[in-house]
Amino acid sequence: MKTLFKFILNKIPRPLLIRLSYIARPIIAFFLQGKRFTDPIDNRSFSKFLPYGYENSRENVLSPSTLSLERHRLLWLYLKDQTDFFSKPSKVLHFAPEQAFYKRFRKLQHLEYTTTDLLSPLADVKADICDLPFKANSYDIIFCNHVLEHIPDDTKAMQELFRVLKPGGMAILQIPQDLNRDITFEDNSITDPKERAKIFGQYDHVRIYGRDYFDKLRSVGFKVDEIDFTAILSSEEVTKYCLAKGEILPICYKL
Repeated sequence: MKTLFKFILNKIPRPLLIRLSYIARPIIAFFLQGKRFTDPIDNRSFSKFLPYGYENSRENVLSPSTLSLERHRLLWLYLKDQTDFFSKPSKVLHFAPEQAFYKRFRKLQHLEYTTTDLLSPLADVKADICDLPFKANSYDIIFCNHVLEHIPDDTKAMQELFRVLKPGGMAILQIPQDLNRDITFEDNSITDPKERAKIFGQYDHVRIYGRDYFDKLRSVGFKVDEIDFTAILSSEEVTKYCLAKGEILPICYKL
C-alpha cells in the first residue's frame, strides 16, 4: 500500500500536490513515514519530503507534517541552538506568520506574541509594513521572512522595521536571494505574470535580491550578521533536515 501511494504521489501534478497537502496532510504524513528525513520542528521522520516550487520544483522540500520549507527548518534550528528565543521573555512581532510557526509560537507562555499582515487571516493587527501603527522601540524580536521581496518600497519597509525594534533587539529578515548576484535586480516593465514568475520566482515578487541586500539593511541602521548556519551543521544534518546548503540568515540588530 505504501509503495502504491508513493507511485500515485509522484504522478500528481506538483502545484495540485502542494494544494492537496494542506487538506490531506495527516494522510500524506502517515504514508510517508520513514527514517530518511526529519522535520526538526516536530521531530517527525519520513521516507521523503514533498516537492515544492513554482517554475522549477525542488525535491524533498515541503515537510509532510508541519508544511515547513528549508528556510523554516533552518530558522527553527538557529533559534533553538543559537538563541534564547524559547526561554527568554520577549515581546515579538511576526509579519505574515508562517503556518509552521504560528501555533507553536502562540503557545509559548514567555512570549508577548503579536502577528501582523495586510491581508492574512492569522494577523492580530492588519497593517501596512511601510506605515506600521506601532510605537518606536516596541519589540525585542521581529520576524519578517519572505515579505520584503513583495514590497515595492522595501527601503521604507526596512526603516519601519528598524523604527519599531527596541535597541538591543533582533530582527530576522529572510528573503529569497541569489548569492551569485552582486546587485539586486528589478524590472517593472515586465508585467506578464508568467514571465514575472519565470524571472523572479513568483509572479508577485518585485525583485531578486543579490548580496547587496545585507548592505541595504545596514544603510537603514541595522547591524547585520550574515549567518551561514548550514556551515555550522554537519553535512549529515543538512541532508537529514532537508536544508538548502549555503542559505544565509540575515540576523539584524539595533544597537
